[in-house]
Amino acid sequence: MVAALELYLDTDATRRIRVLWEALESEGVQSLRSLLGRRHRPHVSLAVAPRLDPDRVAQALAGTVVAAPLRLSFQHAGQFVGRVLWLGPTPTAELLAHQAVVYGRLTGAGIAISEHYRPGHWVPHCTLSMRVPNTLMAAAVRRCLEVLPIEATVVGAAVVDHARDIARPLP
Repeated sequence: MVAALELYLDTDATRRIRVLWEALESEGVQSLRSLLGRRHRPHVSLAVAPRLDPDRVAQALAGTVVAAPLRLSFQHAGQFVGRVLWLGPTPTAELLAHQAVVYGRLTGAGIAISEHYRPGHWVPHCTLSMRVPNTLMAAAVRRCLEVLPIEATVVGAAVVDHARDIARPLP
């Protein structure tokens, strides 16, 4: 399992992504809605690691507003290797700089973060499904494109590790 530092979205954007999760599920694509006892909520991860100690993360980020009220504009759907489907916000300079600050504070405190989240490599995204069946990928992408664009504001942040039942809010 993995742990993440997640940014949460405003009520309207969260609702729209949850409706998309439902639509994908009704078409045979398992979404994050049905994983881990429905504990997932729509989010953009700033950092991911096999484990994150919430106390160490909070200490490393002391004085940093992790849940900065960033505006996100989800404009595209994408795929990662392994049939992962996601929505992508426009990678604005403000979003990329915010993620770089968070990454720098964490790694500066000796917290190991996945290489995929290193500034310059990070692809901002909101995961929709972890394993879209190959035969359903085209239809799933079309369904995503039907709901775009989605405008969102970051309203919260937390360190989460659902396997260890951790969800610690951050400022």
